[in-house]
Amino acid sequence: ELLEAGLERGGFVSFSGLVTFRSFDDEDAVRRVPAERLLVETDAPYLAPVPHRGRRNEPSFVPRTVARLAEIRGEDPAALGELTERNARRFYNLEAQG
Repeated sequence: ELLEAGLERGGFVSFSGLVTFRSFDDEDAVRRVPAERLLVETDAPYLAPVPHRGRRNEPSFVPRTVARLAEIRGEDPAALGELTERNARRFYNLEAQG
């Protein structure tokens, strides 16, 4: 319900390294987010993705999270990475700057 309410209001949805944890149990939410509203975050310095779990999180770990999101969604990781970068630029109004 919360996911749908946010999407209905034009919101974006961001996923962190939590999606790589064995305990993550909301793959359906990952699939339901429209591609144009999907973002990825580090949540640094916490919640490093597997196999870095328990270590200090950092931006260089984002590809691990993207790879897991792509696996859940049945998409190509490189394409999903490019998509989420475009979405972040749009979200932060950086399209004209890069």
